[in-house]
Amino acid sequence: RNSREPIQRVKIVKKRTARFTRFQSDRFKRVDASWRKPKGIDSVCRRRFKGKNILPNIGFGSNKATRYVTPAGFLSFPSTTPRSSRPSMMQNHTFAAEIAHGVSTQKRMAIIKRAAQLKIRVLNDKAKLRVEEQQ
Repeated sequence: RNSREPIQRVKIVKKRTARFTRFQSDRFKRVDASWRKPKGIDSVCRRRFKGKNILPNIGFGSNKATRYVTPAGFLSFPSTTPRSSRPSMMQNHTFAAEIAHGVSTQKRMAIIKRAAQLKIRVLNDKAKLRVEEQQ
């Protein structure tokens, strides 16, 4: 078995994939779609009338076993230097490195090389490297 695969793959079930939109954001351009709790005294959305926007509540929460788990089956941790992947060396079946956005190409290659030695999976190992090879 490949050592960069997760130990167990619990099926990730999302109770709702659609985003919760702000009430009347579809009617007015000035009202952004990002969620805000309706607070009006007569608000049909706040009063949970049938056919109106549904409000987020605790029932839409994810399974505790699959919360924060990536589609690859790992929990991710940020990596900014080649040394930062050392803590997950013993838990390489649970955690995978995710290289931070602002890391340079040279340091990215060093992180990927070090992760390969430690048998740690890097989630975004191809990011920013393709552009450099084409030029």
